[in-house]
Amino acid sequence: MRAATLTAFGSPLEVGEVPDPETGTGEMLVEVLATCVPPYAAEVFGGERRYPLEPPVVPGVGGIGRVARVGPDATKLKVGDLVWCDSTVRARDDARTPDITLQGWSSRGEGGARLSRYLHDGSFAELMRVPTENVYRLPPGAAAEAARWSALGVHTIPYGGLLAGRLEAGETVLISGATGNLGSSAVAVALAMGAGHVVTPGRNRAVLDLLADRFGPRVTPVELTGDEDTDRTAMTAAADGPIDLVLDLLPPRAPAAVARAAAMTVREYGRVILMGGVGMLGGADLALPYPWIMRNSVTIRGQWMYPRTANPAMIRLMATGALDLTPERITRFGLDQVNDAVSYAAAHGGPFDRTVLMPGA
Repeated sequence: MRAATLTAFGSPLEVGEVPDPETGTGEMLVEVLATCVPPYAAEVFGGERRYPLEPPVVPGVGGIGRVARVGPDATKLKVGDLVWCDSTVRARDDARTPDITLQGWSSRGEGGARLSRYLHDGSFAELMRVPTENVYRLPPGAAAEAARWSALGVHTIPYGGLLAGRLEAGETVLISGATGNLGSSAVAVALAMGAGHVVTPGRNRAVLDLLADRFGPRVTPVELTGDEDTDRTAMTAAADGPIDLVLDLLPPRAPAAVARAAAMTVREYGRVILMGGVGMLGGADLALPYPWIMRNSVTIRGQWMYPRTANPAMIRLMATGALDLTPERITRFGLDQVNDAVSYAAAHGGPFDRTVLMPGA
């Protein structure tokens, strides 16, 4: 098969022939039709993000494809089925605290690294080996829109955060980092889940206006000034009532003060979910005040990715149109154009802008 390989950090991806993956029990072989290229992929491949990838590696974060081979333990899926391949792989020998790897992308701890060495390669290839439990059947109508449906890999991440925050219909949510690729997705997903009001802080006025235009009066944008107290006051006022849940999706370069200002808008007994990258490249700690957390009975939770059950639920949201994919801008690239796709994604990482690699095109 043909694949794009990262041979060393800082080097362009190399496209060429590599051996077809060999599958065992508990695994499937999937023909990759479409996979989203994250806007920060260039930072990963350049080594700036210090992800624990071990070159040479075929990268890629999940994708849409067709089942090419099933294992002997598969009872529902069959060859030819259109499927979503989830990159969040969990070890099978500890149900309570499984080691986790993002296949072809990242991992957590030494156990995750060991798992990554076995399930090493991702979706920037014509074929991908995937654990059976990470393959989910898609509705037949998705076949004509494989590139659009590959946004599953984007939307499921903030969905996992909103699930962790126990979002209920009618609640008010503040999305910290709302003008980014994942943050704007969180706005759409929160509304699809029934949020009554979403506060969207950010510095990019054009993007804030875009969010307000797309979603109407249920979204209230707040243009940040960079002053922590001023911004916290403005965000609180924009909610026009208690903020039930804060979801932070700020990128690694964001100052901790921005995340803290957003978190401290939450009401008494409110919930704060941390999913972003603040502090991963150094800088000040988040430093939320102990007395404020304790006296206000605030729940603060970190959430990396999402539970397995998020996948079929997100597929339902998309299939029913509750999460409308129509306005998303899709730019497609073939496998031979993979380095162009990575560069394009870096320059077009705004709201609802998807760069999609189509290995079989």
